[in-house]
Amino acid sequence: MPVVVVESPAKAKTINKYLGSDYTVLASYGHVRDLPPKDGSVDPDNDFDMLWEVASDSKKHIKAIADALKDDNELILATDPDREGEAISWHLEEALRKRKVIKKDTPVSRVVFNAITKSAVTEAMKNPRVVDQPLVDAYLARRALDYLVGFKLSPVLWRRLPGAKSAGRVQSVTLRIIVEREMEIEAFNNREYWSVRAQLQTPRNQNFETRLTVLAGKKLEKFDLENETQAELAQQAVMSRDLSVKRVEAKPANRNPSAPFMTSTLQQEASRKFGFGARMTMNAAQRLYEAGLITYMRTDGIDMAPEAVTAARDAIATKFGKEYVPAEPRIYKNKAKNAQEAHECVRPTDLMLDAESAKIADPDQRKLYDLIYKRTVSSQMAAARMERTTVDIGSDDGQVELRATGQVMLFDGFLRVYEEGRDDVDTDIVDDDDKRLPQMAEGEVLSKNSVTPEQHFTQPPPRYTEATLVKRMEELGIGRPSTYASIVTTIQDREYVRKDKNRLIPEDKGRLVTAFLTNYFRKYVGYDYTASLEEDLDHVSAGDADYKKVLADFWGDFKTTIDEAMDNSITEVLDKINEVLAPHIFPPNEEGTDPRLCPNCGTGRLSMRTARSGGAFIGCSNYPECKYTRAFGPPGAEDTSGIPPEGKMLGEDDGDKIWIHKGRFGPYAQRGEVTEENKKPNRQSIPKEWPPEEVTLETAVKLLSLPRFIGKHPEDGVNVFANIGRYGPYLKHAESTSDRGGTNANLETLDDVFTVGMNHAVELLAAKVASRGQRGKAAVPVRELGEHPDVGGPVNVFDGKYGPYVKWDKINATIPDTIEVADLTLSQAVTLIEERAAKAGKKVARKAPAKKKAPAKKAAAKKKPAAKKATTKKKASPKKD
Repeated sequence: MPVVVVESPAKAKTINKYLGSDYTVLASYGHVRDLPPKDGSVDPDNDFDMLWEVASDSKKHIKAIADALKDDNELILATDPDREGEAISWHLEEALRKRKVIKKDTPVSRVVFNAITKSAVTEAMKNPRVVDQPLVDAYLARRALDYLVGFKLSPVLWRRLPGAKSAGRVQSVTLRIIVEREMEIEAFNNREYWSVRAQLQTPRNQNFETRLTVLAGKKLEKFDLENETQAELAQQAVMSRDLSVKRVEAKPANRNPSAPFMTSTLQQEASRKFGFGARMTMNAAQRLYEAGLITYMRTDGIDMAPEAVTAARDAIATKFGKEYVPAEPRIYKNKAKNAQEAHECVRPTDLMLDAESAKIADPDQRKLYDLIYKRTVSSQMAAARMERTTVDIGSDDGQVELRATGQVMLFDGFLRVYEEGRDDVDTDIVDDDDKRLPQMAEGEVLSKNSVTPEQHFTQPPPRYTEATLVKRMEELGIGRPSTYASIVTTIQDREYVRKDKNRLIPEDKGRLVTAFLTNYFRKYVGYDYTASLEEDLDHVSAGDADYKKVLADFWGDFKTTIDEAMDNSITEVLDKINEVLAPHIFPPNEEGTDPRLCPNCGTGRLSMRTARSGGAFIGCSNYPECKYTRAFGPPGAEDTSGIPPEGKMLGEDDGDKIWIHKGRFGPYAQRGEVTEENKKPNRQSIPKEWPPEEVTLETAVKLLSLPRFIGKHPEDGVNVFANIGRYGPYLKHAESTSDRGGTNANLETLDDVFTVGMNHAVELLAAKVASRGQRGKAAVPVRELGEHPDVGGPVNVFDGKYGPYVKWDKINATIPDTIEVADLTLSQAVTLIEERAAKAGKKVARKAPAKKKAPAKKAAAKKKPAAKKATTKKKASPKKD
């Protein structure tokens, strides 16, 4: 009985259903090996030898596969049909050979299918092959490149640039795209311009709108009306003249559908229509793929299999009529740079199954499936036919002319099903094409209802959304479909970029990293270079290039650049960044004076400086005589805390300076300064309820006096303290506040910490002890998300001691801070549960059926002779799975 290995348990379950009991289907739970996160895992001096390590979580999964192969001496690797999938198969085979589980006579084959359907899976099983070594080589090259950049460039950043966290081969280039767009926006100077619109009326009292196109006999260009005065003169020119229809022109026009989805366009459209982030889209698509509803979702191909095209045309004829089916099938060619077109587009596996018929429980998955279904079907539908009408209206002397445009839909075609969304539509451009115009004939005299001047300003380029960023990456040939979502997420996790109202805005930390890299590693964050490297990797995957030569060509120059960057001192680096970022951090001021002149001492020069605790700020060159500082960024960009990077001194108490600092976990008060003798001065976090800018010397001293000793407990003589902790104000009944034992009880307000007396403290502590008897009671969920879509059982949200978490069966998964509990979807919850289960080495499978049969087994076990039968049943148990 062959052992079939796929990536996920959900995929294993679906495939097992198609293959039946003749196969053992197991999951690898993704990659089983990776390069250890330490220096030396790739050795450029030893022909780029790579040291692989089996992840601790993966050891259980490899053991399960190894155990299965002891009885079933055939291995079929059925991982995803792309570079990553090929790499996982290669890793599995290598790891199993290292364990000597695969013997000389063990048949090992590789099968691939673009969709998890019975026909696709059974057909793939008939056409096995060996692991594609060129695809594996391309993976090895990509992994080595990413490792070398990350582990060689990141330390340079740490040593030469404060606050930087990491650099990445594609991550840093993507960050550059966002930073350069922000610089464009900041450098943009808007320009005023005006237009004139007129509401006119036909002899049949039908109203319509026009815009002025000719003035003083000349065609009006965009900036011809520069101000209100010129616009009012144009308005008078129209008002003072009689107008009549000069020309009426009607032209037929066709509009063709968009191509089917590939990974990037799916992410873009899901963002436009539903506000989904790239990762959210891919998680939902993964579920649909594993359920056998769509084809593989990581692809840059837009081609459709001939049988799928036929099925789409049949579905169109059945659902909408033959007039919606074009005479010839539509063929699409990819325009994206470096498109491999190795796979089909993202499409439904059954084109007769719409979203309603599919009965998808998760709302996000249902929305995404509906989008994919409509896009796929519409891509093979007839064009929309319309008639576009243009009417020119003017005065007899030819001095003024106005134009009205509109269209009439003659046949809706593909628009009956689907219309693609648009990014960043210019609000100043009024689209008249969708308007219907009244019937008019040449020579008809028109009356004027109103003539109105309108003011406009040119707009800066818009900030990127995740969707438009992915589109730009695709255009430049940066990254691949499988990496778009992780790259966009990584630069946000590194706090180089933040998302506000769905727009990506670079943080100052991200600007610093980009400024450093574009000056010292310009080649390696170049768009053309990064795209050419992707082309080299494509040549490797096609078998046309040696991956070690690609690595050698990269490493020679890169190593030299690393060494040269390390030769620069921190001062030299900061001086260069000061120069590059001057338009951002030292913009021209209204007075016209030197923006780098210190406003405090009047003689020092402002520049970027580093803080001991990490991070950057603007300081005076006359330090320590002048202690002027401000936050990194433009003047006035300080955060509302009012705490400069070097801290804010509130005054003195008992001979000690009292400070407020910004720390990793928020603002805190500190007594004294860090010295060799006093490396850990007394500190106390400032409660969230207290705005840092309002903390006075008195309140800071009160905070630093904590924990407050209330007295000895009257019953046992043990100490009672009041303090502020991670979860708010509380009482502690123990010998010292550092004791792990004792009793803790919550206080209602922060003021109680400083005012609560022993009588009330005793009551609260007694109530806490009494409440411990309630611990056995079942927790009540704060949200019920529904049944697990794959294996059943309720998925709920609970409030725990360490924050909110999702629970299914006996698996609890913490909800990340990046996800609001109110916004958490079932799909996201299932992903969190599976990730947690994989880490714990557990299998997501419902155990309820086994529990129901347990009593019967116990009854049979009472007879000692029946013990051997029980053993036989255990051998047969795999068939139940």
